[in-house]
Amino acid sequence: MEMISNHISYYEATHSPTATAKGLNNEPNLTQLKAMRLVAVKCFEPLRMWANVPLSINSFFRGDALNKAIGGAASSQHCKGEAIDIDGKGRISNAKIFHFLKENTEFDQLICEFPVNGEPAWVHVSYSEKGNRRQMLTATKVNGKTVYSPYKKGDVNE
Repeated sequence: MEMISNHISYYEATHSPTATAKGLNNEPNLTQLKAMRLVAVKCFEPLRMWANVPLSINSFFRGDALNKAIGGAASSQHCKGEAIDIDGKGRISNAKIFHFLKENTEFDQLICEFPVNGEPAWVHVSYSEKGNRRQMLTATKVNGKTVYSPYKKGDVNE
């Protein structure tokens, strides 16, 4: 089985039920594949080793057609292979995932996605070979639209 990193298969990184249902090609090019391996090694693998439990990847690579089909942002780092959405699925809290990544990894963006009582629905992390901003955001829904605001202490349980 082809692997992106020690704990992420190529299939897991590129599979999408939406792409399958709509017959969309969701195969990365070599540049995107390189970026996928980098974010996996720099962000996901340290987290996975620390957590010591399987983690669910909600979204990793999204080709442009898939990104458009799901209503993703045109500038999404998922389309470059630079971003992963991670969910502990009850094996570990997403708040702990967020704080581990914040305190122990280099990243471009770290997003607390749609928190309820300080627990993110999932955590988005990205890594860019060209330099990382360490930008932290919180995503919420306002009138049905996703709004990103600067992360502030208390958005995620400590």
